[in-house]
Amino acid sequence: MRPPLRRPVRGLPLRAVAPNAVTALALCFGLSAIRYAIGGEWERAVLMIMVAGVLDGLDGRVARMLHGASRFGAELDSLSDVVSFGVSPAVVVYLWALIGVPKLGWICALVLAVFCALRLARFNANIDVSEQPHKSAGFLTGVPAPAGALLAMLPMYCWFWSDLDWFRSPLLVAPWVAFVALMMVSSVATFSWSSMRLRRNIRFEALAVIVLFGAALLTAPWQTLTVLCVGYVLAIPFSVRAYSRVRRLRASAPRDASPADPA
Repeated sequence: MRPPLRRPVRGLPLRAVAPNAVTALALCFGLSAIRYAIGGEWERAVLMIMVAGVLDGLDGRVARMLHGASRFGAELDSLSDVVSFGVSPAVVVYLWALIGVPKLGWICALVLAVFCALRLARFNANIDVSEQPHKSAGFLTGVPAPAGALLAMLPMYCWFWSDLDWFRSPLLVAPWVAFVALMMVSSVATFSWSSMRLRRNIRFEALAVIVLFGAALLTAPWQTLTVLCVGYVLAIPFSVRAYSRVRRLRASAPRDASPADPA
């Protein structure tokens, strides 16, 4: 007897749609930041980019959890990141402060958006490369796109909680935006928070720090973001030093190893 024929399964499974839906939602929030910036609602514009950053961190985890990772999702994620963390912060910062110097301000905004696209293009080009020194050592190459977007808006955070007009000065904002753009496409080794591991005996302390950070972010969001961004920038020299140490250890390992001990 012939086995009963199975009807072909039609349609896409939910596990293939859910990660892409999260990515598309992040793109919607990133574009909404431009809408609020045009209306002069600066805090909402910054909030939209922050929500897009949170969703950008979730879509990859959702894809891995549901086993729904695909090449289409990776390309959509890169396009969403270009808009949410390159174009949107550039337009928001330009309309907020750099519009006072249209030529120089627009150049800085363009540099931020284009350098973010170049960074993501470099990431996509190296996604299948097996030999990635920074990644294999637990570091990132340059400042990632979501962190770059948050850093580019650092003068806005300071202006929100201090109400000092010189934080809005193009003489301060333009060089800062150009510096963040250069850090995004640089080869500087930066810490990868996803690769960090905590010791077993400090789990309670880590939870306490996370709770304190969440409480501070809810009660004083702009001051907390200011401290977070300044701390991230101050940590870059330490990440460069840590990676230099790892590179020296890797370079000296073949000379120290004996022929009888391949390890």
